[in-house]
Amino acid sequence: MTDAVIDAIASLPPLRETIRSNGLDARKNLGQNFLLDLNLTGRIARSAAPFSSTVVEIGPGPGGLTRALLMEGAEDVIAIEKDRRAIDALAPLVDAAAGRLRIIEGDALEVDIASLVGPKGQIVANLPYNIATVLLLNWLDQLDHLSAMTLMFQKEVGQRITASPGSGEFGRLAVMCQWLCRAVMLFDIPPQAFVPPPKVTSSVVQLIPRPNPLAQADKTLLEDVTRVLFGQRRKMLRASLKTLASQMKVKGKAIDPAHLLEATGIDGQSRPERLEIEDFCRLAEAVKAART
Repeated sequence: MTDAVIDAIASLPPLRETIRSNGLDARKNLGQNFLLDLNLTGRIARSAAPFSSTVVEIGPGPGGLTRALLMEGAEDVIAIEKDRRAIDALAPLVDAAAGRLRIIEGDALEVDIASLVGPKGQIVANLPYNIATVLLLNWLDQLDHLSAMTLMFQKEVGQRITASPGSGEFGRLAVMCQWLCRAVMLFDIPPQAFVPPPKVTSSVVQLIPRPNPLAQADKTLLEDVTRVLFGQRRKMLRASLKTLASQMKVKGKAIDPAHLLEATGIDGQSRPERLEIEDFCRLAEAVKAART
């Protein structure tokens, strides 16, 4: 990043002025809560650095985090934004970035991240709360193209992503994310840091894709296993596996749940939140074997 670019970005109007002059009031239907605290946007950007490839940002709004990413050395930033008002408001930043920032108008739920980032990119974003989990689960299918994701969620969601077995927050989201990534909660951001302030605390979570999944498993079957078992999380496995086995039929015949326990060596009196991620993988593989 040259001094000229840094100076050009630093000389842009304050974010509040950008919002005011472009009529960029936050809209609830777009899940908009703008983070204007430069100390916090800088902290997020530094947590994601160093940047060695394309950085994708979702919903840049007035560009607070976008500015921070560029100031911290990102050489290729792609911001996906569906709000035309924000796209217009970002035009001066695009000019100041001198080729280092591209804006794509579109819905992040419909954008193929892999096609944008090449072999290994990053995602850094203050995600809209209403679609954050769906976006994350979609990106788990594109990890071959990602080196890291540094994302902001509601704190409750962040806790569910990073939860350990045995905790009340441990569930399907933790299993699917941690099976494929190392996930860590970095820091919280209070409601008053946003405009308008949300009703909840936010948390920044970093997910680093593993070189290989934590254990061998068919992803679709692992999703099915966790969906069923955590859907009955208060039941012991011997009971909830009956539901799973009845749904995983082979030629119209349900799989024997006792066979699944025997094949995996898992205690039937355990409850789902007490299992390790590898246990869920073994169950998924046992289901696969029983169906072949």
